[in-house]
Amino acid sequence: MIVTTSLMEEIAKLDPPLRTAFIEIMKGIEKAIGDVVTRRDFLELSDKVDRITNAVEELAEAQRKSEERLSRVEEALFKLAEAQKRTEERLNRLEEVVEKLAEAQKRTEERLNELIEEHSTTREQLGSLTHTVGYFLENEAYRYLPKLLMKDFGITVEGSLIRDYIEVSPNKYEEINIIGKGRKNGNEVMILGEAKTQLKKSHIDKFISLVKKIDKFYPFDKILICVTHQTSPLVRDYANKKGVKIYFSYQFV
Repeated sequence: MIVTTSLMEEIAKLDPPLRTAFIEIMKGIEKAIGDVVTRRDFLELSDKVDRITNAVEELAEAQRKSEERLSRVEEALFKLAEAQKRTEERLNRLEEVVEKLAEAQKRTEERLNELIEEHSTTREQLGSLTHTVGYFLENEAYRYLPKLLMKDFGITVEGSLIRDYIEVSPNKYEEINIIGKGRKNGNEVMILGEAKTQLKKSHIDKFISLVKKIDKFYPFDKILICVTHQTSPLVRDYANKKGVKIYFSYQFV
């Protein structure tokens, strides 16, 4: 019983029946107080249990969500591994294609080098043929031009018409197809000519440019001629305007 010393002294002063009744009442009060304390503790304990239960349930839910996320991560990693595998397979195929292309490129370069050599040989042969045709045209011109120059200009060729180099500046020379000296009405003239199998406007321009370079070295009257197998009417008109006489190979008879 929860009693104090002074309370017990007062109880002892009571009559026995009253004292007994009072003690019973005190027991009841103590029991009641004990019951109250027990229920409060139970309620507090129950509340703690509820909180613990909720926490456990929250942990379980979090664990479930973590497992779901791990499952998704595993699935994503599996897909990534599959994609990586396909990428590596494609890279292997690309490497094979690149190797084949490299081999094809090598064969193409080898064939191209062969064609370049063949083309170089062909150009040399064509160049030789062109020179042969050109020289033939010039040689024919040397034979027949004196007669034509006399007929068209009254020029007497002195010596021979030749192919030679002519000085265009100090110690610098350029080849000219036809060069020679002649006289017209007693005056010395210089005969200069260009021979082309197919005469073009650009040939005339180049020839006139060469003549201008030698004017200061050869201050004589000059007769400018071009010899060709064929050319267009436009080129003939252009040559006439520039003071260049054209002779065709069919005139060499």
